[in-house]
Amino acid sequence: MQTLDLLDRLLEHDAWTTRRVLEFTNLLSDEQLDQEFEIGQRTIRETFRHIIGNIEIWTDLMSARPVRRASMERQAVLEFQRRFELAFSDFAQFARRLRDTQRLYDTYVDVLDEPPQRKTYAGTILHVITHDHMHRAEILHMLQRLGIQGLIEGDVLSWEATRG
Repeated sequence: MQTLDLLDRLLEHDAWTTRRVLEFTNLLSDEQLDQEFEIGQRTIRETFRHIIGNIEIWTDLMSARPVRRASMERQAVLEFQRRFELAFSDFAQFARRLRDTQRLYDTYVDVLDEPPQRKTYAGTILHVITHDHMHRAEILHMLQRLGIQGLIEGDVLSWEATRG
């Protein structure tokens, strides 16, 4: 009987879907990337900065290393793609290592909370994945309003159907 690892499935879906949404942004001008909408972080560029920064910060916190502070300068889509690949690889490897050593329900200290708070690795990993999903949906909404055709649904079943 084949076993299903939900963590692997969630990580694979998250990475694939974010990559696909980033690909759609290659079609946009700088003006479109910075066009303001009344949702989320207000622009596609800022929403991607937020998504990727979130992955970096939570991975740093869980790893008990100094928290990265992303540059606030305007980044191109290619830079977001590069940062996402590095950040998500780091995050996914850390999550899988925790799973493999049966430490998902252990805790770490979120030193950015005031006062610092203990959190579970499992809760934080799920937070990152659902946070990505929520903001990708906002970007897909912005892309649709910009008239981009052929957008993906972004859900797990649609992703699964592409895997053959």
